[in-house]
Amino acid sequence: MSTLKRQLGFTPSLAIIIGTVIGSGVFIQLPLVQQATGSSGLAIIAWLIGGLIWLPQIFILAEMGTAYPQQGFGYLYLQKAGSPALAFIYVWTVFWTSDTPSITILAIAAVAALDVFFPALSDSYLTKFIAALIIMGLTWVHIRSVKGGGRLQLVLTVVKLFPLLLLSISGFFFFNSTNLFMVSTQAADKSLFVLLSAGVAATVWSYAGFPNILYMAGEIKNPGRTLPKALVVSLIVVTLVYVLVAAATGALIPHAELVKISGGFANPFKYLPWFAIFAAGFLAVSAFTSMVGATNACIMVQPRIEYAIARDGLFFPIFGKLHPRFGTPANSIMIQSGLAIIMIFIGGIEALMGYFTLSYILQNLVVYLVIFWLRKREDYQPTYTSPAWKFMAILAITFQILLLFGTFSAFPLGGILAAIILILTGLPMYYYFKHQQLGLSHSQKG
Repeated sequence: MSTLKRQLGFTPSLAIIIGTVIGSGVFIQLPLVQQATGSSGLAIIAWLIGGLIWLPQIFILAEMGTAYPQQGFGYLYLQKAGSPALAFIYVWTVFWTSDTPSITILAIAAVAALDVFFPALSDSYLTKFIAALIIMGLTWVHIRSVKGGGRLQLVLTVVKLFPLLLLSISGFFFFNSTNLFMVSTQAADKSLFVLLSAGVAATVWSYAGFPNILYMAGEIKNPGRTLPKALVVSLIVVTLVYVLVAAATGALIPHAELVKISGGFANPFKYLPWFAIFAAGFLAVSAFTSMVGATNACIMVQPRIEYAIARDGLFFPIFGKLHPRFGTPANSIMIQSGLAIIMIFIGGIEALMGYFTLSYILQNLVVYLVIFWLRKREDYQPTYTSPAWKFMAILAITFQILLLFGTFSAFPLGGILAAIILILTGLPMYYYFKHQQLGLSHSQKG
């Protein structure tokens, strides 16, 4: 039986993580974080804390990833922990409520970002058609070569980091700005804890995406060394970039003006004297490149989990086949991309966001919980061990529970109930595939 080869070293692994985590979403979150904290200074601290609270999660992920450096991530860990039904429901939830819709949303947002040049791209069939072409082009790259996909991700990551680094460096010339020390009157009567808590919560989704590299742990060279290093270094890079961008934006844009942008893209480039003329176009191109990079990372990484479960006979068999020439999980990649394209044209993508959020939190919660069962297994022999692993696991779990409560207040109940219903449909589907698996086993013995 042919298997995936280990072809990705540290650099492409780092590019995949950073490319998945950093998107144009930071320019949407900047006004929200500053609104929540009430000042630029506290907003900078909130972005820093937002990165630091990922440390316990990174430690736990690195440990489990080096213990079982194969494809499958949460599915694999839950299988090892002795819960195949929960493992299947995990994949079912990931496939329908987060991974596939994320490709759709990112591709559409990438095209829509160019509406400053072509207003028709804000929301039209042309937008959807171009988004579908982007998905098809990236899918073709990843079907043909794992190394080629990794190289493309490296290029896109470098390109997407350029405008952020440019903004960060430019901000140093404005650090004497009085904008950094302005405090809104609305924040004056709130405690420091309340302000920072709200600000950190607003940064969460800009930091999401670190675990995705573990989907394809079976294709990482020397995973015992590469995975922990790539996870930790990527967290340092992402946190540093976000803090510097927040500092530069806070220095450039007056607090009242930045808060008014809440819900839209903040464009700090137009406040730079040498960028003012073409700032809108520069941000549009930067956002487009950033979201294409994130789309590329999703198409590359996400289909690996369906490939892994199909190889175990618990999913549609077509997902578990490798391309005879290129050695990639071509069917899994094509099917997920195909469904993402269908979602582009059926509309209502915005409605997916509520249960997308709920499912993402539940996925992380289950993954962090499972370490308590994995550590009891004899074959659990990680090459990297988390410092104070119990404490780190409890912190990671607590963080997800807090987010879970926040989701019920932030999103309409209808979307949350839809997510719960869709997740529960995974149980009868598991028994269907289990029955198919047993039937196949009996026929082979006969």
